[in-house]
Amino acid sequence: MLTLALPKGRLAEESAQILKDKGWLDSLPPSDSKELTFVSKDKRLRLLFVRSQDVCTYVEECSADAGIVGWDIIKEGKYDLISPVDLKIGGCRLSLASFPDFDLYAKRSKVRVATKYPELTKEYFFSKGISCEVIKLYGSIELAPIVGLSDCIVDLVSTGGTLKANGLKEIEAILFSTARLVCNRSSFYAKQDELRSLIESLEN
Repeated sequence: MLTLALPKGRLAEESAQILKDKGWLDSLPPSDSKELTFVSKDKRLRLLFVRSQDVCTYVEECSADAGIVGWDIIKEGKYDLISPVDLKIGGCRLSLASFPDFDLYAKRSKVRVATKYPELTKEYFFSKGISCEVIKLYGSIELAPIVGLSDCIVDLVSTGGTLKANGLKEIEAILFSTARLVCNRSSFYAKQDELRSLIESLEN
């Protein structure tokens, strides 16, 4: 049996539908269920439903053989995982945003940036030769510049509607993200046949 970690919510639903379409699930997990695991009737696949930020940890620590998670999370955590397939779902971008009059290159000692992606944010500003102070938040990132907590934000953007509703503007995309299959390195060899079969079916 393969154990696959999925992020709770819409991405889990889309991933489960793909797995069903590819013949790995004979039925979808009940949408109203509070259970955190789901096993296919043929015992071929077990799903774990976890927070998106935890998917890579479950896989890296061998609690799951593989997982489906956004490229943004993989890059932020610098996990030691194999990422063989881009599922091309859950598309979004990690972007710098602020008020329309914000000048990234204005002379200031440091740019204060609110984000839940501190590593990617630091890399971005370092590449620009700009000093930054990262303020880590876990939600409602758009609020930070409005109340003066930060000069700008780095956050995921899909349609840009939330930014616009709060008077903010997308300045530059830092990273484009889609959902990827990630595999534990040990499982990739110990369960080579099963994982290769999964990878091949998801690639086609």
